[in-house]
Amino acid sequence: MLTALGTVLALLLLPVLGGAAALRWEYAGDPAADARTRGKDAIWLGHAWVDGRRTPEELTALAAKVRSTGIHDLYVHTGPLAHDGSLDPALAPGAADFLARAHAAMPGVRVQSWLGDVVAPEKEGLHLDRPDARDRITGAARQILDLGFDGVHFDLEPVHSGSAGFLALLDQVHALTAARSVPLSIAAPQIDPVPGLGRVAFALSGHGKYWSAAYFAAAAGRVDQVAVMSYDTSMPVESLYGGYVARQTSLALAHTPPGVDLLMGLPAYWADTPTHRGAAETVRAAVRGARLALGPNGRRNFGLALYVDFAATPDHWEAYRDGWCN
Repeated sequence: MLTALGTVLALLLLPVLGGAAALRWEYAGDPAADARTRGKDAIWLGHAWVDGRRTPEELTALAAKVRSTGIHDLYVHTGPLAHDGSLDPALAPGAADFLARAHAAMPGVRVQSWLGDVVAPEKEGLHLDRPDARDRITGAARQILDLGFDGVHFDLEPVHSGSAGFLALLDQVHALTAARSVPLSIAAPQIDPVPGLGRVAFALSGHGKYWSAAYFAAAAGRVDQVAVMSYDTSMPVESLYGGYVARQTSLALAHTPPGVDLLMGLPAYWADTPTHRGAAETVRAAVRGARLALGPNGRRNFGLALYVDFAATPDHWEAYRDGWCN
């Protein structure tokens, strides 16, 4: 009885141990000396920048932080979108003023409007399969571009792998942004670490956490910039998290079209939950993992993106600068 039970447990543990060993191997070695910032980095900024809560002094401090880095894009939260896809202009009364001040304080840095909402059918939210909802989202994108934003950044979650409605939305909005000569970017989920894992995870949990590599490529091919949300991974220790980011970076590099900017997200926040172990998911480990995967003479239109400004500590900024910018 004990022998049979032990055999079953061993069979269950072997894939887990094998996966952990593979991730630890991904994190081994030294990053290439030239795997450093290409001046294509970004940071997600909270809603307080456009609703009047942030002061001019705080913008000056942000500009000083950005100046010593490779940050080229600010994703500024100007939503959320309503569940029907529309955008209430009253949500961002200070947007025009922020844009003017940000452009003056950080010349050459693009300020993109971060628009998000939860997505049906998993959540009670946007129905991307409905043409009227996609039309209203496109109208919201036009609305923020008319305000003077330098691009549109979508963070719509959870978009299930295979969603035709999301791809149709990207086609529709990309036609608008291309006509305005500004970028369309998206925050993308992680890619299946193992082919088929996303389908299994969805069958067990009902949560669309991963995109297949093919669907990631289809979405990335419809935008100008994709930022992978390479955090909330449930990794228990720093070395495994760094190896996981290296794996995600390798997958994203392989499936992002050459002309599309690829960014990997950095967890500049603290949480201690089943999906995010603060001591494991560090900026330091994410930077090192991304550099290991990038390798020598790697992709030039590649960057890292800090999530999120209002939770980022001096240690987060230092780990990003020292590991990636210096």
